[in-house]
Amino acid sequence: MVAPQSSTYPRTDFPEDLECHPLLVVDYAKVAAGDEQEIDQLYQACTALGFFYLKHHGVEDLTEPMFAMGKATFELPDDELMPFEQGDSGMSAGYKKAGLNNVDAKGNLDTVHFINVAKDDALAYPEVRQRTYPRTVVERMDTVTAFVRKSDDVLQTLMAALEPRLGLPKGTLAALHKEGDISGSESRCILKPAEGDKGYLPEGKGDDGNPAAAIGAHTDFGVSSRAFFDRRPPPRLSMLHGRGCGGLQVLPPGTTKWQHIRPLPGHAVCNVGDTLSVYSGNIFKSNIHRVIPPPPPQNKDPRWSLVYFLRPGFDQPLTPLVDQSDKIRAHAAQDAAMQALPKGETAGSWYKRRIKMQRVANRTGPESWKASRGTEHDPNKE
Repeated sequence: MVAPQSSTYPRTDFPEDLECHPLLVVDYAKVAAGDEQEIDQLYQACTALGFFYLKHHGVEDLTEPMFAMGKATFELPDDELMPFEQGDSGMSAGYKKAGLNNVDAKGNLDTVHFINVAKDDALAYPEVRQRTYPRTVVERMDTVTAFVRKSDDVLQTLMAALEPRLGLPKGTLAALHKEGDISGSESRCILKPAEGDKGYLPEGKGDDGNPAAAIGAHTDFGVSSRAFFDRRPPPRLSMLHGRGCGGLQVLPPGTTKWQHIRPLPGHAVCNVGDTLSVYSGNIFKSNIHRVIPPPPPQNKDPRWSLVYFLRPGFDQPLTPLVDQSDKIRAHAAQDAAMQALPKGETAGSWYKRRIKMQRVANRTGPESWKASRGTEHDPNKE
């Protein structure tokens, strides 16, 4: 059973009877006001699944102008877009055309278009810190800057509220995500075109015979982590805004069954990324997730989403903050994943390796996919 289809956004036709994973709801206004009960709710969400709904965050009015920027950008002809394509060297900022990333070890191709704008460029504009962008972005840089600034403030506030729960001195996490330090923090507008639309690519087939993911199973590059590491992780929080369209799935710890995340009007979906998980000594969880084609009847239409990723400065070391917190030190000492972390890794080296090795041009075989993995990779299953 589904609700009546909406011709406007947000959509209201997400299936009511689809199995979904329940998420805790966090009220940002209460967290920002120092409400200890609400901060406990946030802490619980970060230590369990690592995903939660966020309401009253104040970003709602900035999302539709960002979608308009994305729409104008994706409508540009390829000869205007491809000079700004992110490339194969490990840069994330810029345009990513559908079909240029792998989504699994079989080599299936992604089916989504991105336009990523680095925080460094948005906040320093017109100074170029990382790269230049298509004219449709430049013409709307005020829109991008406002979205980046507000989103960054919201996520930084959440991190600051969590520091006492981790036993960290005030400002510890902010120093790792300092404005002015080149980082992977960025806004991302994402489009999965509908069949017949410009830029549409059909999904390949996964190992189970079902359509492959539009964006492969992964943990995020930002503040969070999961169970095992054989490569390198950085921290981050992310904030996802949708238009009522489904497709986001999580794989809860200890299970083998993917579950949908139900879109809620006015609520962003936030999650811990790999780096925050590592900094916390794996107290906070960076959970594996993916994006698949939306459920019927939404699968016939374009899927739009908007994300802000908060990530540490590229030069920051990627290691648990054991010198700043007795709680983190004790947890990391008992955590096999933390003990297996490689030495000398930075947020930048880990991040760029992951971006680079999922590119089709850099694929040599299934080993390339493994090299693109983060904290979701479990060496015990090899």
